Amino acid sequence: MQEFIKKAEVLIEALPYIRQFFGKTVLIKYGGAAMLDPALRACTIQDIVLMRYVGMNPIVVHGGGPAINSMLKRLDIESHFTPQGLRVTDPATMEVVEMTLAGSVNKDIVNLINCAGGEAVGLSGKDGRMLYARKKQSESGEDLGQVGEITSVNVRVLTALCDSGMIPVVAPIATDEEGGTWNINADTAAGDIAAAVKAEKLVFLTDTPGLLREVGKPETLIKQVHASEVKTLKEEGVIAGGMAPKIDACIKALNHGVRRTHIIDGRVPHSMLLEIFTDKGLGSLVSRDIME
Repeated sequence: MQEFIKKAEVLIEALPYIRQFFGKTVLIKYGGAAMLDPALRACTIQDIVLMRYVGMNPIVVHGGGPAINSMLKRLDIESHFTPQGLRVTDPATMEVVEMTLAGSVNKDIVNLINCAGGEAVGLSGKDGRMLYARKKQSESGEDLGQVGEITSVNVRVLTALCDSGMIPVVAPIATDEEGGTWNINADTAAGDIAAAVKAEKLVFLTDTPGLLREVGKPETLIKQVHASEVKTLKEEGVIAGGMAPKIDACIKALNHGVRRTHIIDGRVPHSMLLEIFTDKGLGSLVSRDIME
């Protein structure tokens, strides 16, 4: 009997959060181990489907670096990255990036969601003129090829899908008025789309407990980051490397009306449910709220 009582208590704990987020949009940046480990993939997909069934509107933006690397290697195309972690994207690389992200990776996620009982639709930023971009300039002056930065987000397709009960799954490929193709950093795309749809939450699934004051030391987790602290944390080197575009995306989203942004450990089973539907939460919260 105690086991059933505990299950009931879990549901009761989730009730105020279900009520709070009913009808609200949550943007999920899906990447890292949560995309690669079969057990974690199953947990993450279940979380997304459950969010839809309790009345939330999840939108998934995904990366796919390992799959791209694998395909480039198979085709004997050398890959080159800038010190900031951006993939220099020549035409041959762009073709592989689009084929992999908008093709196999995107459709695999769609299939997993559908098999778990959801109704997902796979898209790239080219669909419905969702993402327009221009050439991104490198900090070092290096030519990045077809790496782009988003100039506008058209939310009509996303809104229509969410209103009809569907779960949009977006590959970060953009276009422009001339029909060009641009490779967009998935973290950046997640922030821009969250800002455009006025999401209630933006959640990054990562391979780290959150923002750490010292890399590799989970005990130095910074649980709450006020937007005003970001500049100082960058100057101190706490926000650097792959964490920088995530934090930048959080700030952009906050600047455009997103209430809360989270960086959580996707290696923890059902980490999204723990973050959204319990009192404990996980990872690092980045917000403009007054610190508690």
